[in-house]
Order: sequence, then C-alpha cells, then structure tokens
Amino acid sequence: MNVISVFGSANPQPGSVAYEQARTLGGLLAAAGFVVSTGGYGGLMSAASQGARENGGHVIGVTCDRIESYRPGLTMNRWVVEEVRFANLRDRVHYLVAECAGAVALPGGIGTLSEIALTWSLIQTSEVLPKPLLLVGELWASVMNTFWEARMDLLPARTAP
Repeated sequence: MNVISVFGSANPQPGSVAYEQARTLGGLLAAAGFVVSTGGYGGLMSAASQGARENGGHVIGVTCDRIESYRPGLTMNRWVVEEVRFANLRDRVHYLVAECAGAVALPGGIGTLSEIALTWSLIQTSEVLPKPLLLVGELWASVMNTFWEARMDLLPARTAP
C-alpha cells in the first residue's frame, strides 16, 4: 500500500478554511491512488479522511487509548475504514511514521509539532526509510525558519543517509 500520513490539528470544524483544505488534500491523495492515514480523530484528521473517502480512498485511523483517557468521549471519526489502535502515544506516532511512504503536516499544535519532530528524527537516525515530509502553511515555515536560524551552527549538514 502507498500510504500517506496526514498530521494536523484536531480543532478545525467542517466549513472552516483549514478543514476544507485538508478535505481537498485527502481527496487529491485518494484520487492519486494513495491510502490516507491519520490520527483517526476530529479536525484536520477527519477532514483528510472525509476527502479521501469521498474520492473512493481507503482511510486508516491510528487511534490511542491514552488520548481517549485524556479526552473522555473522544471517538474515531466516521470516515475511517480501518482502525489501528495503540495503548500509548509513542507507539501511535511511530506507526504513523514507519508505515507511510510520506507525510504531510498541516497546521496544528504541540501534537503535530511532535509528529514532525519524531518523523524527522526517525529519518535522521535511519530507524525508518527516508521519505518526504511536507510542512504546509505559514506556521511551520515560521517554526522551521526560527529553528534553523537559532541552531544552524549546531546542526549537521545532512539529516539522512
């Protein structure tokens, strides 16, 4: 399976610009023959899942007992076809990274930032095969520019073999 993992905020609601952009992305990925894998919950995860399903795609939702205990009442979005469940956040994110051919990070918060950092680190240490990681939006451009400017003298010239 050619899987693309989509990371992003759990907060945007249907009809918002961010939600509709993620829905479009999911649809385009499905139309191109990709399986869409997300964290399986709401917001941009639901939007990408919805877009993929509306375009005949397969959607994997990677859910987590720990997140659901932290947020009682949280349920998997209705667009997920196949659920993969983990007990903890670490294993959930590792699966999202290890089992994809590439990843797209849409606007989000600390959860999305941690997914970006772990993806980058797993690629850098060769724990997973090198793969594209696309960061979408001004938020991530600003975060990465600040990071590179502040840390340039401390970072290696390359991050993957």
